[in-house]
Amino acid sequence: MAAWVKAVRTFSRKYATSATHEHASSEQTLFLWKRISLFVGLPSIGLAMVNCYLNHQAHHDEERPEFIAYDHMRVRTKKFPWGDGNHSLFHNPKVNPLPEGYED
Repeated sequence: MAAWVKAVRTFSRKYATSATHEHASSEQTLFLWKRISLFVGLPSIGLAMVNCYLNHQAHHDEERPEFIAYDHMRVRTKKFPWGDGNHSLFHNPKVNPLPEGYED
């Protein structure tokens, strides 16, 4: 057997055995990560949800922008294959204008 293979095996065994004795047991590590998940992860997700909700409410109260009929926007070369052919598949009349303007 080559000398470098023996050296690698000796090195890996030496540090593998000492590493297991230096670290905490697997039960303690499991308990640590469970606490980190509960006391750090879940509150962070909750704060992110509250932040998204409050930002949505702030933008929900804004007025929609004035319609300006630009020539390059909302060009219809052929009709959509559903409905009247002028509304997109996920059309929202409050925020999506037609080529003529908003629906009111």
